[in-house]
Amino acid sequence: MESAKKTILDFLESKSKSKTKFYFNDFCDLFPGEKSRDVKKVLTELVKGEKVVYWSSGSTTMYGLAGLGKHAEGEE
Repeated sequence: MESAKKTILDFLESKSKSKTKFYFNDFCDLFPGEKSRDVKKVLTELVKGEKVVYWSSGSTTMYGLAGLGKHAEGEE
């Protein structure tokens, strides 16, 4: 699981200058041989560890690096 966490964090950091939030399927594409349930577990662990934030509009769910983007702490 640690290598999967690193893969996700590296992906988010590499894209952080152009985009701050990503769909769940974007992460599934990083692990083509894995079940989506396993990818979800890794993302959940990163959210619990406060490295990644979960954002939902009600109909759309996205993930991004903590502290980046429009919904960073202290912003409306």
